[in-house]
Amino acid sequence: MMSPETHGLAGAVETLFFKARDWLHPPRRKLEEAGLQPGWRVLDFGCGVGGHSIAAARLVGETGRIYAADVKPLMVEQVRRRAASRRLANVTGIPTDCATGLESRSLDAVLLYDVFHDLEQPGQVMEELARVLKSEGILSFSDHHLEDKQIITGVTAGGRFRPVRRELLTWTFAPAGADVLSTVGFPESERGA
Repeated sequence: MMSPETHGLAGAVETLFFKARDWLHPPRRKLEEAGLQPGWRVLDFGCGVGGHSIAAARLVGETGRIYAADVKPLMVEQVRRRAASRRLANVTGIPTDCATGLESRSLDAVLLYDVFHDLEQPGQVMEELARVLKSEGILSFSDHHLEDKQIITGVTAGGRFRPVRRELLTWTFAPAGADVLSTVGFPESERGA
């Protein structure tokens, strides 16, 4: 077990790494591909230090809501502090490794960025994300640790989601039962049920 000093140093290094990543690759680019709109309710699952959460809070505006969820309570607290320092009152932190406590079918979008490869229980997490997402909602996905085939297989396993389109930085998935016309950028064999 790490001492508090070691944990603090490791946390500081991790925070510095993610802030540098967000500076080099601005989160807003992914969020623009996701098409976030003012007033949307969005879950940033695996939020880390909150680069996407903070950028999303600005895009959805005062009438929207961002839920920043992470397995590490320290990260959730950092997101809370960052939001408060920027006077963003529409960000709520959720420390969790799966269950969010959010109402079923209450979210317009879920952001799952650079975390899927690290999930201990990906099936349970995907079940939770499908539960909280509205039938017309979207799952915006990005994970540079995985190849395209792994992404399609991982996200569509269990039949909860189906691919809709592939963008430059993100993939968009819809709940399996959603009436989505576009499957742009996917071969017929990969469009899911």
